[in-house]
This record gives sequence, C-alpha cells and structure tokens, in this order.
Amino acid sequence: MHAPLLTLIVFSPFFSALLLLLLPGEPAGVPRRAAFALALIPFALSLGLLAGFDPTLATMQFTEKVPWIPSLGVSYSLGVDGISLWLVLLTTFLTPLVILAAWGDIEKRVKEFMFFMLLLESGMLGALLSIDLLLFYVFWELMLFPMAFLIGIWGGPRRIYSAVKFVLYTMGGGLLMLIGILYLVLAHAKTSGLTFDLLAIYDTHLSFNEQAWLFAAFALAFAIKVPMFPLHTWLPDAHTEAPTGGSVILAGILLKLGTYGFVRFALPIFPLAARAAFPIIVPLAVIGILYGAIVAMPQPDMKRLVAYSSVSHLGFVMVGLWAFNLPGISGGLLQMINHGLSTGALFLMVGFIYERRHTRMITEFGGLWSIVPIYSAIFMLVMLSSIGLPGLNGFVGEFLILLGAFHANPWAGGLATLGVVLGAVYMLTMYKRVIFGPVTVEANRALHDLSGREVAVMVPILVLIIWLGVYPKPFLDRIEPSARAVLARVDRPVATPRVATAEVRP
Repeated sequence: MHAPLLTLIVFSPFFSALLLLLLPGEPAGVPRRAAFALALIPFALSLGLLAGFDPTLATMQFTEKVPWIPSLGVSYSLGVDGISLWLVLLTTFLTPLVILAAWGDIEKRVKEFMFFMLLLESGMLGALLSIDLLLFYVFWELMLFPMAFLIGIWGGPRRIYSAVKFVLYTMGGGLLMLIGILYLVLAHAKTSGLTFDLLAIYDTHLSFNEQAWLFAAFALAFAIKVPMFPLHTWLPDAHTEAPTGGSVILAGILLKLGTYGFVRFALPIFPLAARAAFPIIVPLAVIGILYGAIVAMPQPDMKRLVAYSSVSHLGFVMVGLWAFNLPGISGGLLQMINHGLSTGALFLMVGFIYERRHTRMITEFGGLWSIVPIYSAIFMLVMLSSIGLPGLNGFVGEFLILLGAFHANPWAGGLATLGVVLGAVYMLTMYKRVIFGPVTVEANRALHDLSGREVAVMVPILVLIIWLGVYPKPFLDRIEPSARAVLARVDRPVATPRVATAEVRP
C-alpha cells in the first residue's frame, strides 16, 4: 500500500482552483500569490514521484485502481511509466512559472484567470495519468474548456473566433475517438469481459480491417491535437490570440497530448494498422516539418512565427515515433519535453517584450542588444535551443529522431534534416532583425530590461535547456524501458485469424 500520490497530483490543482474562488479578487496580488503558491504543490508532489520512480521498469508504477462504474467495467485507474513521467513533470514545472509570468500580463479578472490555469493543469495531469479509456476521455474533454476560456476571455481581438475554432476541431476529433473506444471495448468484451482498462485492452484481438478503422478514429483525434498537416489550421489562430500564459501551456503541454496519444494508444493497440499507415503518417509529418518552416519565414508577427515553428517541430516527433526503432521513439519522447521547454520559453520572451511595446511586429524592433542586454542574451539562448544547437536540449532529441528516421527510411530522414536547416534560417533571421541592426523606432530606446521576477521565470527553464543538452542520460534512462515495451507490442501485433494479416514494414 502507498499513498495515492497520483490522485494528489491530479486533483491538488483542482481543489486549489476551488480554494482560489473563496479568496477576494482585489487587490490582484492576493490571487496572484495564492495561485503561485498553490501551483507549487503538484510540482513538489511530482518531484516525489520522480524520486520514487524505478527507471529499470517498463510497467506502470504508482498504480491506483478503484471501481467507478463496475457494471460497465469502468475504473478510476491511474498509473505512470517512462512515457508519461516527464510530461507530468513538465506540466507541474511550467504551470507555476506561467502563473508567475502572468503577474505582469494579466491585469483584469486575475482571480478567474488563475482559476482556469489551475483547472487546466488538473485536466492535463488527469489525461496523462489515466490508464482507463473512459477516464482518459473524460479528462481529454475537461482540459479543452479551460483553455477555450483562457483564449476567449483574455485573448486578442479575434479571441472568440479562435476559441470556437479550437473547441470545434478538438471536440470533433474527440467524438470520433469516443466511438472508437466504445467499439474497442465491445470487441474486447466478446472474449475477455467488459472493461475499459487500458492494460487489458492492449491484448484485444482485432482483425486488420478493425484495426485500420479504429486506428483512423484515434489517429484523427490525436493528429488534430498535435497538430499534423493539414489539420493544423486552428493552431496559429489559437496561439496568436491567446494570452502569453495560454500560448505557453498550449505549446508546452497541450499539443503533446496528441503525440502522447499516438504512443500510448494508437501504436500499441493497433500495431498492424500503425505500420500500414507508415506511407500516410510519415509523408504528412515531413510535409508538416517543411511547410511549418517555410510558412514561418515570412511571418511579420513574432508570436505567429513561433506558432508555425511548432507545426514543424512536432512533425519531427511524429517522424521519430513512426521510425519504429528505439532511437526514433526515444528521441520523439524526449523531443516532446525539449519542445515544451524551448517553445514555451520563446512564447514567454515574446510576451515579455509585448508587455513593454504592445506590439509583436518584427519591423517594430531593432537594436535591442544595447538597450535590453539581459533580455537579448536569454532570448538568444532560447532561440538556439529551438534550432537544435549542439550542447542545448533541442539537438539531442532531433539527433535521435533523425538517426531513427534514416534507419527506417533514408528519404524521410533526409527531408526531415532539411527542416532543421530551414528552422535555423527563420529563427536566426527573426532574431537578427529584432535584436541587432539600427534602432528604427524611438520608443524602443525607453524599454527597460527584464525584471527580477521575469528572470526568475526564465532561469529554471534555461537550467533544464542546458542540462538536457549536456547530460540527457537521466531522462533517457527513464524513457527507454517504456519505449522498448511499445516497440515490443508493435513488433508482435495481435490479430485474429479471421482475416489474413501480414506485418507491414516500412
């Protein structure tokens, strides 16, 4: 027996959000400080989770299971392994930093903003730790609405349009996934009893045709969340209109629920269909890498440029997962964390300068190195991590992904490598125009450098960016056993003899 650590991690932000509602909204410092302090609780709990996690095991750890709807085989079931561990840590790590950063960004309805941030954190943690299919779906939908409120209330001029578009895209995919879940559970019940337990569902006997249709239902939901080309169109609008904190959480964690869904559900449950989908998934991922990079180049808005960079970077993750080898999957899982840190930090840096100038247009800046040197130096480090400079976090994940991709398909690896080059082009060009060159707008001369609070937000992220770039072993040690377990399921697909099947290898 052990303490229900996972339950405490999932629901401590939820109850903190309810507690926050009981506090006065004015002065704004009260909900700000309270939200930051309360957000540290799940982070501290997740550090305990990390300390007790056994890196040699590929199985679920800290499992909790309580009957929820016994007649339907539904349980409140939680567990963590190397696939979800670092995403849980990333969620609890970024949330208090986002709340601290929002002290200078959110001035109206502060208490409500903090409430939705904590509620969103609870939903994301629940989705990452659920190992019951119905429970996962419940959290998948619950985390949708706090983000929609964050965009719709505190966003930019087109916030309502962006929030509605975000909800419609995500809910549409989620409903398809729900249909797939119900069919999958009923198929499993024919031979083994009614259950929504993921670990039991892994052994469901399905024909190739069944796998193909169910994979399509799950994959569409996850592809929208990633988002994969051509289902990405909601993302630039959501990022552009969202407040800074919303953009950081959206890029840092929410998008990873899509790639997480592929590796947790689609690959191990539908291995035959996943391999057969190689000629579809990999080309779309490579197109996303190149398309995101090319469209990012001419963007006049820094935030929109970073948004399109996410489309490109998450294409790398998908290529890694579909390499079907240990370097590719391990690199893809690690790159989820790297992208959350680097792109989240980029959105923070864009948000800091927006608070000062109330514009994100690249042409409005120039010559900032001599005016705000601390800002410029931190921005440079974050930008270099995003383009994969050796010694920083982005390089390790991209290197492993490309290694796996070249082994699986040299053409895919070669085209994906071109995306690395294009990423360096648009990021370095943007940085040069914003930070160097002449001061073309006199208002820039009055800018003040990062405050102590803003530096305190960035330093922990920078530490992890360097740590992951120099010494990623502790992270990979906890990822690789679970990655091997996924590969074992993909390499030994389960299928009934009703339809003759053959393992399709890329």
